[in-house]
Amino acid sequence: MEENQLEKLKQLAAFIEEQQFDVIALQEVNQSMEEAPLSPDDLGSYYSADSEIVIKRDNYAYVLNGLLSDAYHWTWAPAHIGFAKYDEGLAVLSRTPITDTVNEYASSLRDYDNYRSRKIVGIQTVVDGVPAWFVSGHYNWWNDEESFRGLWDRTTEILNPLAPTPVFMMGDFNNAAEVRGEGYDYVLQSGWLDTYSNAAVRDEGHTVIKAIAGWEGNAEPLRIDYVFSNQAVQVRSSAVVLNGKTGSVVSDHFGVAVELVL
Repeated sequence: MEENQLEKLKQLAAFIEEQQFDVIALQEVNQSMEEAPLSPDDLGSYYSADSEIVIKRDNYAYVLNGLLSDAYHWTWAPAHIGFAKYDEGLAVLSRTPITDTVNEYASSLRDYDNYRSRKIVGIQTVVDGVPAWFVSGHYNWWNDEESFRGLWDRTTEILNPLAPTPVFMMGDFNNAAEVRGEGYDYVLQSGWLDTYSNAAVRDEGHTVIKAIAGWEGNAEPLRIDYVFSNQAVQVRSSAVVLNGKTGSVVSDHFGVAVELVL
């Protein structure tokens, strides 16, 4: 849905190569419903989270990975139809091989035609000799038809049994850290930790600075994109990236880059 999408994909790929991230979580990862499917031989380092998932030729994660000189291991799963023409889903990319995946609905709604059908998609991999889970999510608003609270309850129901393995829950939470008594506080009250708050070095953290889809009329900088952990870890830094200062702007949300020690 971005203007100059291919150019922005190239900019994102260049930034990934520059930074050499171990794991990348993406949300609103689309493919055209009418596009031709890829054959298994075309998929390379793709790790399927469900045998029924069909990857199309213009799948964002697939195209992005193809622009990298060193391809990542990756998975993708659709959650619902986006803008009446896309399979809209979530993706996770990893420099190290994927050993397992999670692909579950966080919403009670499971209507593929309804954008409020929400999933979490994650991978298990080994980073610096430590097995860990990295999960991508895209959530509803606190007062939505199906509220964030219920989605987070379901998320913790899925992820808590993975402990004591470290689990990192990443993505667009649509709940601002600046608002008390709503989604951000609810995540912390459930026992999860914000890597931003625990970072030895951090910036202002704002990932949305204007009105965007879902935040129409917004005029304040907001922190709504997070990396939460299920246990205490050493966090060296948390920085907003892909904001025109550190990396090009490639989306209506900026990115979050976290450096931590497992």
